[in-house]
Amino acid sequence: MSLTFSIIVPVYNRPAELQELLVSLTEQNFEDNYEVIVVEDGSETSAESIVDNFHDRLNIFYFYKDNSGAGLSRNYGMQRASKSYYIILDSDVIVPPNYLSIVKNRLEKKYTDAYGGPDAAHESFTALQKAINFSMTSFITTGGIRGKMKGLEKFQPRSFNLGISREAFQLTGGFSNWKTGEDIDLTFRLWKLNLQTQLIPEAFVYHKRRSTLKQFFKQTYGFGKARPRLNNKYPGSAKLTYWFPSLFLIGIAISGILLVLGFRLPIYAYLCYILVLFIVALQQTKSISVALWSILTSITQFCGYGLGFINARFFGNKPSSF
Repeated sequence: MSLTFSIIVPVYNRPAELQELLVSLTEQNFEDNYEVIVVEDGSETSAESIVDNFHDRLNIFYFYKDNSGAGLSRNYGMQRASKSYYIILDSDVIVPPNYLSIVKNRLEKKYTDAYGGPDAAHESFTALQKAINFSMTSFITTGGIRGKMKGLEKFQPRSFNLGISREAFQLTGGFSNWKTGEDIDLTFRLWKLNLQTQLIPEAFVYHKRRSTLKQFFKQTYGFGKARPRLNNKYPGSAKLTYWFPSLFLIGIAISGILLVLGFRLPIYAYLCYILVLFIVALQQTKSISVALWSILTSITQFCGYGLGFINARFFGNKPSSF
């Protein structure tokens, strides 16, 4: 089978970041022909003029559609793609020059119907963006599953850096209309059809993520709300680790009450964790400012995910909220 790539990029009100992604695609060390399909998901700030500037450097196509969320926009792009394998990228990523070569080499050696890759922080990112990346990828937070664990027998690709074959897309119908958790839902449906996934550790992207703590909180809150819905749909997928952020919050509340009553040991345990988190972040990022921001982003991540999980688990999880 000839392995050819269609790169699908949904975009919503982020033309400047899309330009950075497209520039990185022009710098690929890759000889094969590939196409780029940009799907504008009902944006108020159009990226069409950005795309127009790349017609002489990329085999690129632009489509505009009414807003429906990233998942259905990815489906829209895949329905119009002409190649044999679809690479899904978020508009806020930057792709290293050897990305496509790495993906093709790995798939030729070990073909799977879908793959995922990790994310990293680019040197040009702000301290906050680097801290968010640390929180979302570090073993000391709940983010260690994002591409760092090579021993995973079954890897759940995330939609910011995901590949899926044309055949797998046709069999599954692609992403659901969920606003959050739609990539994990797709993975479970792939597995139900006995289709294989894999992690390609070297196929990383630089992922900007959210630019403010408020936006990051909203994103992680959505992740937390999605998990109980996934657990209900796929009962065997539930894990104790999904409760950790919620237990973290409950523990803080209990520690605060005990502190008022004169028991200081529990709150000291949290302070020790924050100190260890700072040390690990400092070792990894080599930056005091990023390490300090990492304390805030990690707490924001725990609070967002934990509150979303509690809300969905105990107070209902209406489909309209996704």
